[in-house]
Amino acid sequence: MNLPSPIQAYFDADKHGNEAAMAQAFAPDAVVKDEGHAYAGTQAIIAWWHETKEKYRTVLEPLEMNEEDGAITVRAMATGQFPGSPAMLAFLFRLESGRISHLEIGA
Repeated sequence: MNLPSPIQAYFDADKHGNEAAMAQAFAPDAVVKDEGHAYAGTQAIIAWWHETKEKYRTVLEPLEMNEEDGAITVRAMATGQFPGSPAMLAFLFRLESGRISHLEIGA
């Protein structure tokens, strides 16, 4: 699958635990929505990412991508230490100027 480069960078950074690469994938004013919470700005996003990785020990495997109305949805298998693992999750991305401006994670 050929993901847009900022989205590929997100999944690669997550896989390798690379905080600097994760931060570079997001626009400075990006917003992430996950588990009913919103995280705005790079510092909040990195804090969310560390907390989530530590809590759930997730491993993500992107499986399919769809693009519609300026949004890119990637369905990925998430495996980790959480009820219902493994689970198929939807990652809805919006890109702006070559970086992720919005990410919403859901089932």
